[in-house]
Amino acid sequence: MKRSVHRRLAGFFLVLATAGAFGLAAATPALAAATGTVKTAGDPLNVRRAPSTSSSAVRTVANGASVTIDCQTIGTEVTGPLGTTTLWDYVPALGGYISDGYVYTGSDQRIAPDCGVGSGSAECSTGVCAGEGQFRSSDAHFLVYDKDADGKSAVVAYWLKGGAGPFYVWASGGNGTHVDKAVPVAKGSWVYYKVCVANAAANPVLEACSGGITDYAA
Repeated sequence: MKRSVHRRLAGFFLVLATAGAFGLAAATPALAAATGTVKTAGDPLNVRRAPSTSSSAVRTVANGASVTIDCQTIGTEVTGPLGTTTLWDYVPALGGYISDGYVYTGSDQRIAPDCGVGSGSAECSTGVCAGEGQFRSSDAHFLVYDKDADGKSAVVAYWLKGGAGPFYVWASGGNGTHVDKAVPVAKGSWVYYKVCVANAAANPVLEACSGGITDYAA
């Protein structure tokens, strides 16, 4: 049941992200943060930096733990004890995302707002995925992580309101390093970005990019 619901939602939020890229306001469902209970076969559940099974695990959470879900977003399809779903839950207290297929919320529907301000996170999705990026809305910073010694750098390409860009934030220190850089996004304004891998250059040829994400500066 979750699979069909979440595929429809994925198409809906792709439209919202595309609208944001052209300077249109994105809508947010009128929902509030919610709670859930982690359900596994007994093992701890990985908490991921981005909503993908290939994203780095930042920590684990125990089976049976109660979690407060700040928002939800579409990511990698996962089959868990509670069904097959592409929905992921962002849990600020854990510092990352967990698949909704492992979280009992009492509903097969979306129960929290779409992830937007401050929790947008992306990773490259083709080839050898060696880059992750996140926009921190509280102070308009990009965090960019390099995950593989592949001779290339992880990079965020971003565009500002009005379409200016692309601009770049590089994590060029090699495998296992990251950069935290302030960017000129005005409070209340939007930024559209994707994370890729590329050879560092003024006008790089971007490879293995994620889908685009629209986020906002608080």
